[in-house]
Amino acid sequence: MNNLPTIRSPWRTGILVCCFLFLYAPMLLLVVYSFNRSPLVTVWESFSFHWYKVLFQDSAMIDAVLLSLSIAGLSATMAVVLGTLAAVIVVRFGRFRGHNGFAFMLTAPLVMPDVITGLSLLLLFVAMGNAFGWPSERGMLTIWLAHVTFCTAYVAVVINSRLRELDRSIEEAAMDLGATPLKVFFVITVPMIAPAIITGWLLAFTLSLDDLVIASFVTGPGATTLPMAIFATVRRGVNPEINALASLILFVVGIVGFIAWRFMAHEEKQRLSDIQKAKRG
Repeated sequence: MNNLPTIRSPWRTGILVCCFLFLYAPMLLLVVYSFNRSPLVTVWESFSFHWYKVLFQDSAMIDAVLLSLSIAGLSATMAVVLGTLAAVIVVRFGRFRGHNGFAFMLTAPLVMPDVITGLSLLLLFVAMGNAFGWPSERGMLTIWLAHVTFCTAYVAVVINSRLRELDRSIEEAAMDLGATPLKVFFVITVPMIAPAIITGWLLAFTLSLDDLVIASFVTGPGATTLPMAIFATVRRGVNPEINALASLILFVVGIVGFIAWRFMAHEEKQRLSDIQKAKRG
């Protein structure tokens, strides 16, 4: 029996290597060719930072990057606030009239095709503009509202699952000692669900930064997000400048993901340590 893991280990290692190659080999190839001097994407000429210099001199692409980062950050933050409130209502408020309908409508954007979501939001913004004069034009504001709409559903699902796993005895003990429900939520509940909040924020940020279809419907001529700029460039032919941009994005995302993973791992370890101490006491 002790030899079984050793016999099966090469198979597990091989499968793991194949999966990682399938996932990350294209990204690695993209990073390698971002240092290619040649204007042809698949023909290696020599090592150079030429396309990185071209990228930083492309004001239109830089503006698209800054716009997308701004919208993604604002959308993720608002989605975390709304998603947390929605998850608390579903999990902690018990059964109420319309509970099933509320839970269904909260998760509906998860399965709704982006084309339908984008078209419906476009019609909504046009109708609101004609009826109330707001929004007067489509741009950064309408993209932000659209991204908050579908990102909230993802955040709510992540935090919902975390809330259901929490041990409510700590919160009940705090209320027995005289703490108000609002204070219990901010002092006890929020720190306990902090890893889920961070995960939800990162997920919403990524979804907003990656969105093309919905943003194409609700934007106007004055706002071009990064996916829209990349798609417009690729339609005319693959530009090595895009390789440089994608490599920088992979680098930044990798750093942010690693920091978030370390933080969540530390928080989870601290939570388990606190639970063990409480049980011993």
